[in-house]
Amino acid sequence: MTLTIDKAGRLVLPKPIRDRLGLQEGGKLELLDTPNGILLRQSEDEPSLVKRNGRWVFRGQLPEGYDVLQAVREMHEERIGKIAG
Repeated sequence: MTLTIDKAGRLVLPKPIRDRLGLQEGGKLELLDTPNGILLRQSEDEPSLVKRNGRWVFRGQLPEGYDVLQAVREMHEERIGKIAG
């Protein structure tokens, strides 16, 4: 894939690539200068949750022993409490 640099030195990543990688406005990429050329990669400090196709998707690593079902139950109970007043 060939990209063109504009007058300001910017590159535009094609939307299918941004969508596949979960890159959004304000996202950060690292530029590495290697002996074979430059390499762009997602920054390590990218958020673990990204929105893809209108849904939140977790991309990170869960801490050992983290109980996802319990976390969902707690969030559910908290929302019910807010609605019920």
